[in-house]
Amino acid sequence: MINTNESTAPAPKLSIRVSEENRLHHLWNNNGTWWLHYTEHLADFTKRRVRRSLRTHDLELAIRRRDAWLQTAAA
Repeated sequence: MINTNESTAPAPKLSIRVSEENRLHHLWNNNGTWWLHYTEHLADFTKRRVRRSLRTHDLELAIRRRDAWLQTAAA
């Protein structure tokens, strides 16, 4: 019997570029709140843009949260 609740598709591959020259890479400010954005490449050769609120108005905190999230996601 096949369990249809289990996904056999591989996990999406993140498209993350680290730019030493642009410390705001993957960040954008939307009306005062900083957001993280990146692209996931899926197994079916499609891609999905992902946006996540970092829930802060503070740029330095946003950078730390982005770095922590990307490090966890890439692991």
